[in-house]
Amino acid sequence: MEMFKKVEISGRVCQVFAVITGTLTVIADGMHYGWTSPIIPLLEASPNSFVHESDVVWIENCLMFGGVAGLFITMCLLDKIGRKATMLTAAVENMIAWILIATSSSAEVLFVARFIAGIAADVNFVAAPVYIAEIADKKIRGRLSSLINIFGLLGLVLIYAVGPYVSVGISSVIGMGFLAVEIITFSTMPESPHYYLMRNNPEAARRSLKVFRNVNVDGELKMLKEIVEKENENRGRPLDLLRVKSNRKAFGIMAVLNISQHFTGLSVMLMNMHIILGEAGLSVDANMTAIEFGLVMVAASIVSTFLIDLVGRKVLLSISSFCTAASLLVLGAYFSVKHKGGDTSEYSWVPVACLMIYAVTHKIGLSFVPIVVTAELFPTNIKAVGCTVADSIFVISSAITIFVFHALYRNFGMHVPFFMFAGFAVLVGLFAIFLMPETKGKTLEEIQEILRGEENEHVFRVETTLLLSASEEACDE
Repeated sequence: MEMFKKVEISGRVCQVFAVITGTLTVIADGMHYGWTSPIIPLLEASPNSFVHESDVVWIENCLMFGGVAGLFITMCLLDKIGRKATMLTAAVENMIAWILIATSSSAEVLFVARFIAGIAADVNFVAAPVYIAEIADKKIRGRLSSLINIFGLLGLVLIYAVGPYVSVGISSVIGMGFLAVEIITFSTMPESPHYYLMRNNPEAARRSLKVFRNVNVDGELKMLKEIVEKENENRGRPLDLLRVKSNRKAFGIMAVLNISQHFTGLSVMLMNMHIILGEAGLSVDANMTAIEFGLVMVAASIVSTFLIDLVGRKVLLSISSFCTAASLLVLGAYFSVKHKGGDTSEYSWVPVACLMIYAVTHKIGLSFVPIVVTAELFPTNIKAVGCTVADSIFVISSAITIFVFHALYRNFGMHVPFFMFAGFAVLVGLFAIFLMPETKGKTLEEIQEILRGEENEHVFRVETTLLLSASEEACDE
């Protein structure tokens, strides 16, 4: 028995090693996401600057445009070359982006680099969760999957921490370092057994399972074969996303949740943190405040992994939305007073406090609930299409908010976009209370019954069964 436990632990060690080495790209992705915040002010202030004010919005949004292009690349690669090879492809693309950034001498080169980085981020963002879900033991799958979110935030904190103090070349080399380690180490790990079975290679699937389980895998291999065969038989078509009532509801909910993440300010905050802090006229170190903001988001992300199943999706999202709205309203009021020439010197702590509250409240619900709900709302036969479309809405809405933010900020003042974000946060809170179904503690089939409008019928059937059973017992007595 003791030997069996040791063998089982060694299998889990392989799972953890594969996930950590395979998701190092996410740290580099997080660095790309937050790169403009500390670096753009430095480039603009440089005597030999080749970045102009009109370039900033395009440098930020090229990452989003690359993300849209990455959707189609991922759909082609994931099932053709495999999950592992797709993740390594993303690492190579990411490496190319950092090389271009390190050697750039024009805004056009930065546009190309950011576009490639966006492709790499989206390819990995889709491929990594699939790989993790297919290799991980069900008891640790959730914790391993959460590393994607945490690693992304750590990359954000890293670029905030080193970006203002080192050259663009050195920060790029740091990003390349993570990618080099991934390419070297993750290359030694097996492909997903699920993918091998899709390619009709059961022996390779068995070898992969032996590495990740290191116990007798015959039972699990047989179960995986049945799952893959069933998925192939019931594979949905893209149009089923709109034709089937339950799929339409799921799509509508995911569209609202993914749009709400950005129209409550997420991308704007992460990509323009140093500009926002500079506009606030703080007496504290803006660079240190940005680092603290990132660290608070990391801590909130870890806490939310425990809260999501404790308090439920609806409660967490509604609390997150209304608290986020409050922090944005106060922040907007501060910038409004400052814009009108009011004296805000005694209240320089207000924007810092609002940003830290925003980091907590947004991360525990608005940023986290959509990630969990995406995997719950779509049925298996349409999940790939549903997740891809939801991801495209996520990326496009991010790009729109960046354009809107810069237009409103330059023409009307910093307070206007924050009032707009606050208004959207209130609407999301109302949506969570009145329109979003609660999926906590429900099986995937029960969730589909709710989306089909069969929840009351299910309850009626259960109650009828219980009454009949009670009647039969009474008659027997």
